Amino acid sequence: MIVPFLDLKAQYLELKEKFNAVYIRVMDSGTYISGSEVEAFETEFAAYCQVKHCIGVGNGLDALHLLLRASGIGTGDEVIVPSNTYIATWLAVTYSGATPVPVEPDERTYNINPDCIEKAITGRTKAIMPVHLYGQPADMDRINTLALRFGLKVFEDAAQAHGAHYKGRKTGSLGDAAGFSFYPGKNLGAFGDGGAVTTNDDVLAEKIRLLGNYGSRLKYHHEVKGFNSRLDELQAAMLRVKLTKLDEWNIRRKLVATQYLDQWQGVTNVMLPFVPLWADPVWHLFVIQSRQRNELHKQLAESGIGTMFHYPVPPHLQDAYVEYGYIRGAFPIAEKLSQDVLSLPIGPHLNPMQQQLVINNLKGRQI
Repeated sequence: MIVPFLDLKAQYLELKEKFNAVYIRVMDSGTYISGSEVEAFETEFAAYCQVKHCIGVGNGLDALHLLLRASGIGTGDEVIVPSNTYIATWLAVTYSGATPVPVEPDERTYNINPDCIEKAITGRTKAIMPVHLYGQPADMDRINTLALRFGLKVFEDAAQAHGAHYKGRKTGSLGDAAGFSFYPGKNLGAFGDGGAVTTNDDVLAEKIRLLGNYGSRLKYHHEVKGFNSRLDELQAAMLRVKLTKLDEWNIRRKLVATQYLDQWQGVTNVMLPFVPLWADPVWHLFVIQSRQRNELHKQLAESGIGTMFHYPVPPHLQDAYVEYGYIRGAFPIAEKLSQDVLSLPIGPHLNPMQQQLVINNLKGRQI
C-alpha cells in the first residue's frame, strides 16, 4: 500500500461533478478576470473569516506584500517575523523595501514566541507578522497587546490556517489584516495559484485593491505605481465550491490528528505536536520532531509512506538573505527544528487503512 503525503486528486474526485459544472459556467460566461465569481468568493470568504473585506490577489506572497505596501511600510522600516517559517513571510517584507527582523519560536508550538518579541522592537519597527504555522494559530492576544503598547500593526500570515480558531475567533480576523494563500496543497486550495487579504479596515482594503490592479480604479487611469495581482474567475469559482466543504475537510484532518496523538502516546524519542488549550488548529500539517529525522524519513519511504521536511533550511541561512550576515547558530531553535521536524501524511482523504499503516510504522520504529 502506498500512502502519499497528500492526495490532491481525491479532492477533485469527491466534488468532480460540481467542479466540472463550475468550469463550464465560467467558460461560458466569457469573463475570466475581475468578474462575478471573484466578487462572490470575496464576499463569502470575508463572511467565513468574520471580517468586512476580502481582496483576491494572485498568490499568498502577493497578499502579504501588498498589505505591507498598502500600510505604508517600506525602506528603512522593520517588520518582526518568525525565524521559523517558510521564506515567503520574509520575502513579503523585503519586497516592500523593509527589513525582516527574526524572532525565535516556541519549541513546542513552532510559532513565534511572544516572550521574545519585545527585545526585537526598535524605533524602526512598524509591524509584527506572526505566522499560524502548520495550521495552528499563534498566541495573538499577547502579540496584539505588545503591538498596542508600541504602536505597531499586526499582520497575520494565515497561509496555512484557513478556518483555524484562536479563543473562538477565526484566523484572518485577529490583527489589522491577514494574508492567505490558496496554493493547491492548502486546506483551502485552488487548482493553481491564488491568494487573498482579509481585513476590517476600509481604507486598507481599498488601497490593496488599487495596488493589485496596476494602481487603477478606472481603466487606463493609474493613481499609483501598482502591480498585476488578481485572483482569476476560474480559481475563484473553484474555491467557492471548496469553501462549502472546508469545515468538513478540516474536521476530517482533526480526526486523523487525534488518532495519531492517541495512538502514539508513549512512542519514544519522538516529540508529538503540542496544542495549547486556547488553540483550535486545522492541521494543515502534522509535524513531529526526531533527532533521527532523516533516517525515519528514509525508513517510512521504504514502507511506501510519504513524508516531507517543513522546512530544511531556515530563512536566515538561505542564500537569498546572505547580505544580512547571519551565521549558523544565530537562531538555534529555528535551526534545530529545521533539522528535526518531519511532516507525516494528513489530509481529508487519508483513508483508515492508510492511516493505520502510518500509525503502525511509527510505533514499530523506536528511533
